[in-house]
Amino acid sequence: MATWANLGLQDSSSPLMEQLNFFHDHTLLILTMITILVGYIMGMLMFNKFTNRYLLHGQTIEIIWTVLPAIILMFIAFPSLRLLYLMDEINTPSITLKSIGHQWYWSYEYSDFLNLEFDSYMIPTNELEMNGFRLLDVDNRIVLPMNNQIRILITATDVLHSWTVPSLGVKVDATPGRLNQINFLINRPGLFFGQCSEICGANHSFMPIVIE
Repeated sequence: MATWANLGLQDSSSPLMEQLNFFHDHTLLILTMITILVGYIMGMLMFNKFTNRYLLHGQTIEIIWTVLPAIILMFIAFPSLRLLYLMDEINTPSITLKSIGHQWYWSYEYSDFLNLEFDSYMIPTNELEMNGFRLLDVDNRIVLPMNNQIRILITATDVLHSWTVPSLGVKVDATPGRLNQINFLINRPGLFFGQCSEICGANHSFMPIVIE
């Protein structure tokens, strides 16, 4: 979960989130290099006094500054597309969970078992235990196995919601009348917190998600 003064991404708890972390660092490095180069060139333009009276065109430099950005974009696009397709890949799931968004709570159904469904509400601050997390803890947590392929089917009954758990790299819109699915694998034990990430009305901030 996110802690105080944590400005970066959360620690990954799934292989996909690990790859997303790597991709973030990779892209940031490229952006840093571009910023330094452009900043240096602009500084040189402003501060040097040299002029070339005979310079009317420079085809070589124009070719370079057209081709080079295209190559740099390819270094961003190919890893990005690879990740995009990886995230959409549905492997053979060991367990299926159905998540239904309501105003303003989540309800869950374990589709592989008969009559196993429950609602999950945020615990109000005045009912919270001393070791609970304010605005994040729920009365009924989702319990999922580790090192297993998990499929989640996501929908909503009223308005748009978004089922999001950052440390697993999962963010899926819950749309009324539509069933979205996502696949992930949890590779370490723990409590994983998330929240609705689509503005869904007055209590949008008060419908957290907890996976145990």
